[in-house]
Amino acid sequence: MKLQGMTALVTGAGRGIGRSIAERLAGEGAAVALNARTEGDLRDVQSAIDARGGRAVIARGDITDDEALRNVMKIVDRELGRIDILVNNAGIGQFAPVRDLSVDDFDAMWMLNMRALFQTTKLALERMERQESGAIVNISSLAGKNAFAGGAGYAATKWALIGFSRCLMLEVREKNIRVVTVCPGSVDTTFSGARNPDKAGKILTPDDVAEAVLVAVTLPSRAMISEIDIRPTNPK
Repeated sequence: MKLQGMTALVTGAGRGIGRSIAERLAGEGAAVALNARTEGDLRDVQSAIDARGGRAVIARGDITDDEALRNVMKIVDRELGRIDILVNNAGIGQFAPVRDLSVDDFDAMWMLNMRALFQTTKLALERMERQESGAIVNISSLAGKNAFAGGAGYAATKWALIGFSRCLMLEVREKNIRVVTVCPGSVDTTFSGARNPDKAGKILTPDDVAEAVLVAVTLPSRAMISEIDIRPTNPK
């Protein structure tokens, strides 16, 4: 139990990568606050964690809404008392050529992928600075380092996230707070559409990303992995 006695808040925890991260952290002893917008998804994750002897609490809310986000943090404070690990996983992607990408879709990606993450991080930092410890894990993407047609809006948010994370890491490391950016390639989820059965076993799974997160947050306190790129070994 590498995380026994610790707490975590995972955004976008209802499915996919967020669910796998929440279950992996809980499996190592962390009490996990689960955040997403859909109550039913969160109940499923909570039940799965409870069935394995872990502890999970539901902190449902739309984190793009400042008042809802503050309420999420109130739930975490009341139920867990502190935040040792924040995993900023919630995100959306809209993929289209620039001339076809609507302003509404562009704004929605920035609101969740960057602004909500910024606000969530600031609130978590208030708590981590008081306790003089913590880890912030930001789930970015290899799209934040590579260009591809149809991905301008999404990639822009992920490039921004990497820049934000690198600056934040330098600001808070002397306060014993670690900042980790995880950049997966294609992951076998429904994030960008229906799952492709032909890719099963060839691309990353949510569990692969969760394992990388666990490694980063369980290093000795003297050590920090600041950035992780994850690719399939042989996607052909």
